[in-house]
Amino acid sequence: MKSYELARRDLLAAGGLGIGIGLAARLTPANAQGGASVQAAQGAIWSQEYWAQKGGVKLNLFRKRMDAPAAGAQPLPVLFLVHGSSLSSRSAYDLTLPGGDTYSLMDVFARKGFDVWTMDHDGYGRSGSSGNSSDIMSGVEDLKAATPVVLAETGRTKFHMFGESSGSIRAALFAQLMPERVDRLVLAASTYKGEGAEEIQRRRDRIGELRANPRRTRDAAMIQSIFTRDGHPTIYDPAMVNALVTTEMNFGDTIPAGTYVDMAVNLPLVDPTKVKSPVLMTRGEWDGNSTDDDLLEFFRHLPNGDRQYVILPNTAHNQVFTKNRQLLWYTMQNFLAAPIPVAS
Repeated sequence: MKSYELARRDLLAAGGLGIGIGLAARLTPANAQGGASVQAAQGAIWSQEYWAQKGGVKLNLFRKRMDAPAAGAQPLPVLFLVHGSSLSSRSAYDLTLPGGDTYSLMDVFARKGFDVWTMDHDGYGRSGSSGNSSDIMSGVEDLKAATPVVLAETGRTKFHMFGESSGSIRAALFAQLMPERVDRLVLAASTYKGEGAEEIQRRRDRIGELRANPRRTRDAAMIQSIFTRDGHPTIYDPAMVNALVTTEMNFGDTIPAGTYVDMAVNLPLVDPTKVKSPVLMTRGEWDGNSTDDDLLEFFRHLPNGDRQYVILPNTAHNQVFTKNRQLLWYTMQNFLAAPIPVAS
């Protein structure tokens, strides 16, 4: 376990519209963006915990990759996973079921050759709490505090980012404000303005309650509702839902309310014209947090021609936990391993 003070940052400071799932050829390390192979890696998965400091708050970071880092070795491409509103990072991205299929996005992409990181935001999971509502901008400040740790430990100056739900808004705003640190950006289950989205309207209807307290109730029933509110509950395995509830309830039955407030009344928070990195946007066809019209408006304003919009069939809001999650893995791996253009 390693701990980093915030002051360390001072030492390290520094196309067209496409819809659908593209079937790309397998790429090798020689022609892949960032150098990661999409072939499954061999060996043991190594992990380590770290700490960053944001003012008076300690923030917990977690890392997985194939084998421990070795002095003088070529740095692996880094993938940083940003969690959403209702789950902490390891519940969201490193859930394990005894004898079951993998739900660990960290393990999946570690085996594909990435150095995979995640963190608990202010007031979530293993991190401390400032007492604020941990809104989107607070989450961006968390990511800024985590950045020097990632840079120092990996030897990379830029990293790929993935965010799901409100985590995608955090990741996109970080990319807007810190473009020098973001390589390729994956926005899963995102929301731009939220118009016409049933779940966003439900949050607007209870805005008084959400504003009344910096934390909101997040009990077992609320976690279970994540997998039923869009309809189509059979696309999730009940054993996964039970394991997730058991894991996440270790951190209590309340969670910061800030991202819910932001998504109800403060959107849009990201200016797509200022997101300069290549972007992949994925949306489940039954996602109640957005509409295609909403997300395609964001997509059309992205300035980088290296961008993709993918609809994941038979999938709802939570793409990481669906039985069809391999559609997400496949789409991500081909985007992250895209060849670097040789002509301009």
